[in-house]
Amino acid sequence: MNKIALKASSGNKIANRKVVSDTLLELAKTNKDILVLTSDSRGSASMVPFGEAFPEQLIEVGIAEQNLVGISAGLASAGKKPFVASPACFLSMRSIEQIKVDVAYSRTNVKLIGISGGVSYGALGMSHHSVQDIAVTRAIPGLHVMLPADRHETKNMIKALVNYDTPVYLRIGRNPVDDCYTSDDFDFEIGKAITMNEGDDITIIGTGETVRVALDTADVLHQDGIKCRVLNMHTIKPLDEEAIIKAAMETRRIITLEEHSIYGGLGAAVSEIVTQHHPVPMKIVGIPDEPAITGKTPEVFAHYGISAENVSKLAMHLIGK
Repeated sequence: MNKIALKASSGNKIANRKVVSDTLLELAKTNKDILVLTSDSRGSASMVPFGEAFPEQLIEVGIAEQNLVGISAGLASAGKKPFVASPACFLSMRSIEQIKVDVAYSRTNVKLIGISGGVSYGALGMSHHSVQDIAVTRAIPGLHVMLPADRHETKNMIKALVNYDTPVYLRIGRNPVDDCYTSDDFDFEIGKAITMNEGDDITIIGTGETVRVALDTADVLHQDGIKCRVLNMHTIKPLDEEAIIKAAMETRRIITLEEHSIYGGLGAAVSEIVTQHHPVPMKIVGIPDEPAITGKTPEVFAHYGISAENVSKLAMHLIGK
């Protein structure tokens, strides 16, 4: 571990979407091939400063997500580096055929950034929640899928993606989240899980905003003498199978946490590896098979048990205490 925070950072006011914009703005100063495309969403994506600094490198398509993806694929075919920023609920549903054919099948180097993902649109409800997007996108051949845990990892992920010659779907939330890292000075590699906390009694695997919940759960378990390993699975595809198998062998129990349906997401991906290589007791914590309730993210998380209090109880049950 390198400069990894084990306590929640209070007072972070910087949303991941702003970090995406700030990082691309800095990189675009020396790389004119970087383009940002939006679907009447430059405000939602915090891309207004980027457009003001580089008006010729921001393309506003309007509310036409399918065209948005098709245009980005064409630009990538011409050697550009397009970053598409659009609400995850619309980008991953309305444009899925274009993502499958124009981007993934055609191997165009497009980075699809689903903003305001998961349940972060809150009170707007099911129409604006995106809790099926990981299941859909990870099933598309040739498309990689990623979720950063906090603002520091978001910055490192965007920097890595600029020269990553593979189509990617990246999902981020809408609001500022507590830090998991103390800075952006840590080793980040696409496709390699990060061990955030060491332990040999049980492993909790999180992705995106649930990584902070996993760390908080480890703190709770530590008070009861339970050594909990925490894995940040920031890349859902390609999945770090080695880290999962190692965790199954060494800790004998696994819990996965995700801001996503319990079907087809992180839990499903992990269980596919565990069942084939080293079966152990597992619990998948996420959104059940129902329209997610409306409310702020912490309220929705608490309702569905995506909390340190609930997950620590599940862990104790799996351990047999």
